[in-house]
Amino acid sequence: MPLITPLKRRDELDPEGLERLLEHVLAGGVSGVFILGTSGEAANLSYKLRRELIATASKIIRQRAPLLVGITDTCIVEAIALAEHAASFGAQAVVSSTPYYFPVGQPELIEYFEHLAGEVPLPLFLYNIPEMTKVRFEPETLRRLSRFERIAGIKDSSGDLGYFAQILELKHLRPDWSVLVGPEHLLLETVLQGGDGGVNGGANFHPRLFVELHKALESGDRARAAQLHEQVLRLGKVYQIGQHASTVIKGMKCACSLLGLCDDLMAEPFRRFNPPEREQVRATLESLGLFPR
Repeated sequence: MPLITPLKRRDELDPEGLERLLEHVLAGGVSGVFILGTSGEAANLSYKLRRELIATASKIIRQRAPLLVGITDTCIVEAIALAEHAASFGAQAVVSSTPYYFPVGQPELIEYFEHLAGEVPLPLFLYNIPEMTKVRFEPETLRRLSRFERIAGIKDSSGDLGYFAQILELKHLRPDWSVLVGPEHLLLETVLQGGDGGVNGGANFHPRLFVELHKALESGDRARAAQLHEQVLRLGKVYQIGQHASTVIKGMKCACSLLGLCDDLMAEPFRRFNPPEREQVRATLESLGLFPR
């Protein structure tokens, strides 16, 4: 699951909030923790804070679940340095989306990830999120990158089911590849297509829901899966408050704040929800039985 980053102040980690949040998601049964992704506001955090987060999260988790670390950067030297830091604290894998700002051509993308996979000390997961990076991993690019044993799989947050079906075909070439989905409302459909699971932000505040949905799908209990999927769709109202793209992370952080897990301070330039929006999040949590009426 993609962890939010609890903050006390600008450029200051909230270690107590981080511990409460991690204990919450681990108790909920998540199969892995992914820090410094989109939900973790990685692009807005200093390198100092990123390194502190890796060290602190590793000490709290104590190998109870795999720790995956986002290393997405516009500079390959910084990405490799962060991967080495993650490895030194016992992380199991690193994750990178396409470099952003200047759009990268597919031949350049292949070469970039050939170099990255050859130099990072851990297994590498690819992260397709073209809404944020302006570039997607084309299926042919992924086919070529699948030759590298160090590249272990992909998380797709494009929301494009046709594209997801195409990348699932890569499992014929690499049966060991993990193909995971980001948008949680697509978890049921993509697993039924043959996907391996989800990396879903709602697991920050309702981890058991996503764990139980995946278990129901694995066991073939379609009726139970459908019931849980309806709850996932209701949970999604948390992300539909406000007018900006950042509302998704604001919703996650607000929910965690209302549940007493951590503060909802956002990394600048973003700001937390105001009281009217907080009440809307509270109402959704109440409807899911997460917050006392």
